[in-house]
Amino acid sequence: QVHLVESGGGSVQAGGSLRLSCAILGDKYRSSCMAWFRQSTGKEREGVAAIDTDSAHKYADFVKGRFTISHDDAKNSLYLQLNNLEPEDTATYYCAADGPQTASPCTLTPGSYRTLALWGQGTLVNVSS
Repeated sequence: QVHLVESGGGSVQAGGSLRLSCAILGDKYRSSCMAWFRQSTGKEREGVAAIDTDSAHKYADFVKGRFTISHDDAKNSLYLQLNNLEPEDTATYYCAADGPQTASPCTLTPGSYRTLALWGQGTLVNVSS
């Protein structure tokens, strides 16, 4: 069994930074897709960044070079560095991954959250102007 546990959210002013962490706990395996999504009130969950089975890093267009996704194999943890935050980035951020027996296309297109099997509980990022 695998569990994802996020941490690192909080409140910052516009222009500030946060680092989100996601510990992937339980059975050891190399997920074919690890990703961060976010959801704000009244909106559908959207992809932010992902690392696919070839270790390619993918980002949503709205990231504009401000965020960086990374993975630490030794700690089996996923990270998302958020820089130059804007009020529009306010949302609950979720870490997600393929399960041991699944293989999603690992895209960030609308609705792509439906293809990932494992989810954390979410961590809130609040950016004030």
